[in-house]
Amino acid sequence: MFEVNAITATDKPGIYAELLPQVRGVLHGEKNLVANAANFAALVYHALPDINWCGFYLFDGTELVVGPFQGRPACIRIALGRGVCGIAAQTRSTQIVDDVAAHSNHVYCDSASRSEIVVPLLRADGSLLGVWDVDSPSLARFDADDRAGMEALCAAFMEAAG
Repeated sequence: MFEVNAITATDKPGIYAELLPQVRGVLHGEKNLVANAANFAALVYHALPDINWCGFYLFDGTELVVGPFQGRPACIRIALGRGVCGIAAQTRSTQIVDDVAAHSNHVYCDSASRSEIVVPLLRADGSLLGVWDVDSPSLARFDADDRAGMEALCAAFMEAAG
């Protein structure tokens, strides 16, 4: 059984530095994508401050479909290029939105969300697995430290996914 340790760091780089080995630990030895995605989402949701939703949208070959997550019920399907998740999937680049209300292409799933970060999940061959999406009820919650931290967490997730 994996035991989660309380995060003691107060700065973002420190938080992600403490969280990364926990992510690796909870994923270690497990190859089931759904099990790993569920535990990853739960671990991040309970470790990071000031977030109200985090989870996966998995690419089914046509569109993104909601996968394991933590938070309120979510939009089920998102087209490539639509919303922050669809843009991240289409461009294969991390997206940070300081104010989702000011983003003309934002998809509203939870009206409490004010800012968002989305990291594309790419397999070793460059194909799209999906995206990792994190929302906050605060404006401008995510920055370059979150980008680096989330990308490192997602790289560990993709290593486990094989």
